[in-house]
Amino acid sequence: MLGTGARPSLTAAGVAPRVLMELLGHSQISMTMDVYTHVARDTQREAISHMDRLLKQRVSPVSRE
Repeated sequence: MLGTGARPSLTAAGVAPRVLMELLGHSQISMTMDVYTHVARDTQREAISHMDRLLKQRVSPVSRE
């Protein structure tokens, strides 16, 4: 069995749900997906936040000389 800290890390790292299911010993993929989809949502929020910061940096006012 994987430690509780490793599970979200593997999900965030892009490990396929089927592989994670087998590593966790779940008998059905729905169990894995129900428990760990919140990690994907958190990762999406982080990515959106990061993208927002990058876009705000690019849209900074242009100085006119």
